[in-house]
Amino acid sequence: MLRVVKILALLVAMTAIAAFAGYRYWESRLEAPIAVDEETLYEVPSGAGYHRVVADLANRGVLQDEWAFRLLTRLEPESIPRLRAGEYMLEPGMSGLELLELLGSDRVVTYSLTVPEGWTFRQMRAHLDAAPKLEKRTRDLSDEEIMALLEREGRHPEGWFFPDTYRYHKGMSDVDILRQALTRMERILEEVWEQRSDDLPFETPYEALIMASLIERETGAPEERREIAGVFKRRLERGMRLQTDPTVIYGMGERYAGRITRADLREATPYNTYTIDGLPPTPIALPGRASLEAAVDPLPGDTLYFVSRGDGTHHFSRSLREHNNAVNRYIRNR
Repeated sequence: MLRVVKILALLVAMTAIAAFAGYRYWESRLEAPIAVDEETLYEVPSGAGYHRVVADLANRGVLQDEWAFRLLTRLEPESIPRLRAGEYMLEPGMSGLELLELLGSDRVVTYSLTVPEGWTFRQMRAHLDAAPKLEKRTRDLSDEEIMALLEREGRHPEGWFFPDTYRYHKGMSDVDILRQALTRMERILEEVWEQRSDDLPFETPYEALIMASLIERETGAPEERREIAGVFKRRLERGMRLQTDPTVIYGMGERYAGRITRADLREATPYNTYTIDGLPPTPIALPGRASLEAAVDPLPGDTLYFVSRGDGTHHFSRSLREHNNAVNRYIRNR
């Protein structure tokens, strides 16, 4: 009887040792490095379950021991993260368990899309259409249909999208970017309008947005924005036409081929500030925050004219005579 007990005890001990060794081997397979030699992009498809993803990773050779990860669902199902659809960057040296943790996290691969200050909405749309990995929901829509989709039905889109760099991941759409840019512009315009000067020659935030777009298109020199705003302010106050070339270009639309002529300056369009009084009916570009701030806080002074020097800056003049001399110096001679 004692001999039988000893044998049974030995068998139990051997079984326990074997089970422990097997368990440790299983754990070692889960913790083994995945088989990638460089950063590798991997996508978890929408709706894909754990077993499907594990099988796919095994078929690609990323996971060497598919059985170990299938066994995980039986032995430790609570340790399996809920996988999330998206693109992930697999790193050399990461373990299979770290890979599962990654695929259940929000550390998806992201892309950037930059909308420069001064672009038009048409340029922004073309940029969205060309962006990789971004779902194109607006490609075949009109501007009016896009604004309706964004719950701004009847609003002209120009100027209403804040120029900035936006991050996105696969699965997002151009509508997501447009909505972010729209809500940012609305918020920033409201903030800037609250800080406006008391003696502006216009009365609404939308008019400030229009003014900011003119400033944005006239100069890229930060130190000039408020001075250009001051010129426009004084011209509006005196009933002088703004006579700013970017409005002529915007009114020409796709006909613009890089230069404007005297005939273009005389052509009556809703935007040509050589032929219309006051501000154009809508913005002509997407202004940044600095131009918005300049529009509501013009620099005091007595200048009424400016002309490009050809180096990105302008010469400002108080009189028409001084301005004509500057035009001769910087434009006609050039």
